[in-house]
Amino acid sequence: MTVLPKREPEASAEPTKAALLRGELRSPKLSFLMEAHNGLSAKIVEEAGFRGIWASGLSISAALGVRDNNEASWTQVLEILEFMSDATSIPILVDGDTGYGNFNNVRRLVTKLCQRNVAGVCIEDKLFPKTNSFLGEGQPLADIDEFCGKIKAGKDSQLDPDFCVIARIEAFIAGWGLDEALRRAEAYHEAGADALLVHSKEKTADEIFAFMKEWGNTCPVIIVPTMYYATPTEQFENAGISTVIWANHNLRAAISGMRDVCKQIHESQSLVNVEDTVASVKDVFSLAGQTELAEAERRYLPQKDESAHAIILAATRGDSLGPLTEDRPKCMIDVRGKPLLRTMISTLREGGIRNVTVVSGYRKEAIDIPAIDIRTNANFAETGEVASLSCAIDRLKDGTCLITYGDILYRSYILERLQESDADITVVADALWRERQTQKHVRDFVQCDHPFHPDYLEGDTARLCRIGTEIPPEGIHGEWVGLVLLSPNGAKVVRDEIEVMSTDGSLQKADMPDLFNRLVESGHKIQVQYITGHWLDIDDPFDLAKARNFL
Repeated sequence: MTVLPKREPEASAEPTKAALLRGELRSPKLSFLMEAHNGLSAKIVEEAGFRGIWASGLSISAALGVRDNNEASWTQVLEILEFMSDATSIPILVDGDTGYGNFNNVRRLVTKLCQRNVAGVCIEDKLFPKTNSFLGEGQPLADIDEFCGKIKAGKDSQLDPDFCVIARIEAFIAGWGLDEALRRAEAYHEAGADALLVHSKEKTADEIFAFMKEWGNTCPVIIVPTMYYATPTEQFENAGISTVIWANHNLRAAISGMRDVCKQIHESQSLVNVEDTVASVKDVFSLAGQTELAEAERRYLPQKDESAHAIILAATRGDSLGPLTEDRPKCMIDVRGKPLLRTMISTLREGGIRNVTVVSGYRKEAIDIPAIDIRTNANFAETGEVASLSCAIDRLKDGTCLITYGDILYRSYILERLQESDADITVVADALWRERQTQKHVRDFVQCDHPFHPDYLEGDTARLCRIGTEIPPEGIHGEWVGLVLLSPNGAKVVRDEIEVMSTDGSLQKADMPDLFNRLVESGHKIQVQYITGHWLDIDDPFDLAKARNFL
């Protein structure tokens, strides 16, 4: 047996996010990380031009409505980090608190961060559960050797060789002074830390500068100047500091903004004073990537014809319904609390057809459905279906067109299947016509070039040979359900035939089957799409009762 050589994975041309963070830490220029606490704020940080994100533990906890005391579990934080990482292309340095436990917790944390393409983690040398550095005095620190074990465990567990483990020194916070800070810095560096974060809560940067004077450039140093914010930034660069973290200002800005807006809306009970001061809904959609989704939908989803429209032939009264249609046309009878026509239009719109023309006649004033184009066949009582269709003949110039009777209900999949047809003219026929044979309605049967076969998938197609009420039983292959789809070319064919019929005197009395037969006789191909039930035409009170169970 021939053994094929193992194929090594091709190296990516683009640097990983971890490599980007490592580059920022080692850059001779001062780098900046901006705080974010969810996917949206992370996107805003990247949009502003920052080259890296600080995923603040304080901010993430506060955004979740809990204290910065490890009240949010590391898995809850991890879920937020996944959204942040997916939403951005710049590296994220995570505030990992004390590592959420001992060395074993750090190992699992680092592995999971790498799996989510997070660039690095910063762990602090305090005890679990952590206490925010700006609360209280004299916070206890972790044993140096134990903390070095966490650093080594993190480095041994990383899946990306450029993943950064940052050791955060809290000696100044705890009041233990410069010597202790330097002692810990040396130990953490020796344990493998990729950089050190030296923290201070003094209002000046004196402690930081004293540390940098002694430490030099042994490894990159990160600072968080939340308390000594007035220090000129160029002094940090002159001192040899690698990176500055702006640690919580997006969260604080959001709190201020939300409080102000809530107060104004509550007091005024109106949006007038705030609408122009807040981000637009369009901006929200943009940040959420709505444009990309629209492009992806065009790439991956079957595209429906945006110009598709429907013509509903609904001019008749429906005499068999008796008093139910005395003051309204059949299309407006009530079916489970709403007019039949409204249900039909809802089905069309679910299928992406929003442009609807209704050809009315009897009691046209009773059709009060909004957002539809209504045409009127004033001679509906003396004319046939094609005459009604001719009232909307201009709509046969607007692209793909669905023509339907105004008294049918059908499952939405039938419309979806029909819209997938690539034929110029496609009619839908029910292959289970025999199950409706006991009904006394006049029915439009179809005869095709081959019958439906039970082994076929629903929706199998045939070619129409003839349609009408006089086909002998042995020649019937199905019943036309009252749906026909026309491609733009098919619409032109039908439009041209209607114009011919208007000149030869056959238009006024012709029904749709007459039109189809003329087209077939002229050599036009009409495709038949078979279905097996799942539709209903409403001709009498018995059908109306069935319709209430159909919906």
